[in-house]
Formats: sequence, structure tokens, C-alpha cells
Amino acid sequence: MALRKVAVLLFPGIHLFEFGVACEAFGYDRSDDGLPSYDFVVASETAEPVPTYNGFSINAEARFDRALDADLVVVTAGAEVDVPPSVAATLAAAYDRGAAVMGLCSGAFALGAAGLLDGRRCTTHWRHAAALAERFPAAEVDPNVLYVCDGRVYTSAGTAAGLDLCLHLIRNEHGAEVANAVARRMVVPPQRAGGQAQYIETPMPTAASDGLAELMDDLLRRLAEPHSVDSMARQLNMSPRTFARRFTEATGTTPHAWLLRQRVLFARRQLESSTDPIDVIAQRCGFGTGALLRHHFQRHTGVAPTAYRRAFCPAEQRVG
Repeated sequence: MALRKVAVLLFPGIHLFEFGVACEAFGYDRSDDGLPSYDFVVASETAEPVPTYNGFSINAEARFDRALDADLVVVTAGAEVDVPPSVAATLAAAYDRGAAVMGLCSGAFALGAAGLLDGRRCTTHWRHAAALAERFPAAEVDPNVLYVCDGRVYTSAGTAAGLDLCLHLIRNEHGAEVANAVARRMVVPPQRAGGQAQYIETPMPTAASDGLAELMDDLLRRLAEPHSVDSMARQLNMSPRTFARRFTEATGTTPHAWLLRQRVLFARRQLESSTDPIDVIAQRCGFGTGALLRHHFQRHTGVAPTAYRRAFCPAEQRVG
């Protein structure tokens, strides 16, 4: 997707944080730093001030018709109850013309009202996931992830996960180097691991919670070494069964799945920043062989390591 024009739809009841996320990601001019800028439009249905959830109103100079030729149309949180028909119609029309559409947090409800979630995987804030699934039964709602990109339909989990999705799009459009630079300007991580399951009911472990945080930090420092549930449990003086249960309660995933994910993330960083052979990177990540790295990398990212490197490694692009 060529990302040149981005439009955000302004409608009554929007939440300002998610609206600000879209403005910060796509409406801020960073061209002085050599970073991309976009034709950014905030549009409302009428010229009247639009009341926000936060208790004051915003005026937009543009109307919804200005969104119809955008490459990306964004709806932000606040649409979980009543989605104005004009918002749904604008989203559907823009999508039919070839635009991508993005629902940040409960903005997914607006995409559903436009008929754009049917038969698609999507997400929203975990508090609204059950309601989204009930209202749009043809959608496949995943409450455990930070964001989902299904074709040209993008959805994110709660609040700050919108930044993760926006940076993901910037990364896909302009490469890892640009996305990292934009993230540095925002003072946020360029890419977070895990999903929103870690924020549901049970928070991430702290230093006082059975030592899980220290263990995870230690594992990240020693990814190249072999690890098993038994060896991890021994570090915390737990039985393997108790350790696996507590780890899953704290993180929303199993120890094995978490470790695989961290190794793939490390491999991605290696592929973005170096031209070292795949077998060498596999050793650093703890996969051992290039074949095993290729298997897990493809399964987690949907692309082969070599293809990923061609897309996101500046040194590889210069050679090519």
C-alpha cells in the first residue's frame, strides 16, 4: 500500500488519546529529519463543533468527502455504542475505492458497522472484545493481540496499542530504519512483544512476583542457550507444572511460545541490522540451525528470513 494521504474521521464521543495517536503518527511533519510526511486530513460530517468524550469540542475544516481519496482512513475510540451512519458509509465508500481502513481501540465497532469485519480477524480493547464479537458475529475477534492487519482492514487493541499498529504500518511502508527513527521521536519502543493478554486481570510480573521478571530478563540475555520448562522452573525452585501455570497467568502465553517469540524478535533485529549468514543468526537466537530459524520465522511473520532482510535491512538494500 502506497501511504500518501491519511484521513481521520471526527465524530461525537471520540476519545482524545487515540485521536492524538493518529495525529502524532501521521499528522506530524518530521521532514526536517528526513522522515516521511503525509497529506493529513481531519474530517467531520458538518462544520459544527464535534463534542468529544473528554468534555470539550473540536472543529474540523474538512468534511467526510475529503476522506474518499485517502490511502488510509482512521476511526478512533469512542464508536463502541452508536456509530453515525455517515461514518460507516464513508468507511465503506473509501474501502471500495481502494483505501485501507484502521480502527483504533473501540474504533473497530465503526469498521464492523461498515460491514468491513465480516469474515476477518480483528481485535479491540479487551474490555470490548466480547461486545464486538456479539455485535458482529461474522468477525473473528482475537482479544489477545496488540493489533491485526487482515488485508486492508487494520484494528488495534486498547489505547497505546494504536501506536504499535501505526508504527507497524510505517515500518511496512518505509522500512525498519524509518519506523525506528519515528519511534525515537515519539520516545516509544519501535516494536513491542506480546499481546494484550498480559494486561487482562493479571499484570506483568514484577520483581516481587515469584521472580518471573528476573527470569525473563535472564532468558533474553541468554537466548543462544538451550532452555526448557524444566530448566526455567529450576531457576525459580518451582515444579514445572506450577511454573508453567504461573508463567501463563502472568503473560497470557506459555513459556515455550514466549521463548520462541523472543527468538524470532531477536532474529528480526539481527536481519534488519546485519548481513550475517542465516546460520550465524540462528545460533545467536538459540534456534541452532538455519532450517529451524526459517521454519519458526516463516510461521510467526509470514515471510522467509531472506525476504524480510531484503525489505528491512538498509545494508542489504544498498547492496541490491
